[in-house]
Amino acid sequence: MSTRYFAICKDTEGFIPQRSTEKSAGYDFYAPEEVIIPSIWKQVLKSFFTKEEIKPTCIFTNIKAKMRGNEVLFLFNRSSNPSKGLVLANGVGVCDADYFGNEKNDGNIGFAFYNFMPWDVKILKQQKIGQGVFTTYLRTDSDTTSGTRTGGFGSTGE
Repeated sequence: MSTRYFAICKDTEGFIPQRSTEKSAGYDFYAPEEVIIPSIWKQVLKSFFTKEEIKPTCIFTNIKAKMRGNEVLFLFNRSSNPSKGLVLANGVGVCDADYFGNEKNDGNIGFAFYNFMPWDVKILKQQKIGQGVFTTYLRTDSDTTSGTRTGGFGSTGE
């Protein structure tokens, strides 16, 4: 069986990430449905009166990534997104190998965006929203971590 692949999360519809060219490092991720990303300025104004927390808009792709235990999938913004006002809330997403198939959300990969334009931005179904790059990582000689994942998106703490 393969050790590195993308799959559609159970009970969802999605589009398997693809590289656009032979030498592309990143796999393009697609929106599974139309999404409106509200202007952060509208959120700030609303928050001023309601004290509501300003939160990014997360687009879950309905895709999960299987990889080896010493690999990670980094999630990056598309280079064209900032010109549309869209930035990733966390700068770079980190998708660990044990995120695949977790009980909480089956490993559904999400991209969390802030929209810095004064207007809302519409993302269309099957529009490219970000890219993922697989890589291996190293551990220190003294690493003794033995914890196991107990949740989904953002579950390893604050």
